[in-house]
Amino acid sequence: MRIRHSQRVGAGSAGRQVYKALREAIIAGDLTPGQRISENELSVRLAVSRTPIREAVARLRDERFVQVVPQLGTFVTRISTAAVEDAQFVREALECAAVRVAAVRADAADIAALGGLVRRQEELVAHADFERFAVLDDEFHAAICELSGHGFAWEVAQRAKGHLSRVRRLSLPQPNYLGEMVVEHHVVLDALRRAAPDEAEVALRHHLRMVLSAVPTIREQHPEYFEEGEF
Repeated sequence: MRIRHSQRVGAGSAGRQVYKALREAIIAGDLTPGQRISENELSVRLAVSRTPIREAVARLRDERFVQVVPQLGTFVTRISTAAVEDAQFVREALECAAVRVAAVRADAADIAALGGLVRRQEELVAHADFERFAVLDDEFHAAICELSGHGFAWEVAQRAKGHLSRVRRLSLPQPNYLGEMVVEHHVVLDALRRAAPDEAEVALRHHLRMVLSAVPTIREQHPEYFEEGEF
């Protein structure tokens, strides 16, 4: 079981930190579908008692990241249609509403800051730095929510979009995918620069649905990640 250094438990609530570490490990594919989660092993690796691990597992079960099988243990779930569609619905509703407000509120400094994020993404495309690219992608979308004055919308979207993020992480190595994402970020950024809320919403909605178009290819390449008979 691989837990990256950045995912290890630090300051703060142990249960919350373990939850974040396990959730990110599942999204990143470090914990794969069907893999058993050992409380004993996690207790040693994360240097915490089993109580916060159980708290974290309960949250992950509620979010459909893990399944607890009596007498057998806790296992990472496969990606399901329902989970992805729910995540897509929530994310679109929140972020598209936010980008409309951001288009009216954003000033030149805000636009420059967003542009800087996109330029940093462009630099990562050539290096195929998928992990860092995913972080910057989240920063771009979070910044739009902050500009709307409703930063909490991003927190809610983050909690809801976990299974969509699992698909996205698998999609990043697809040929030309990173470049296409950067192009679409530029389109959103241009609409924000022109204070055009209708265009910003259309551009962002198209962008958010981009990952769904890649699902058939991703499923073919990684059938072990998906529930059978779906998508």
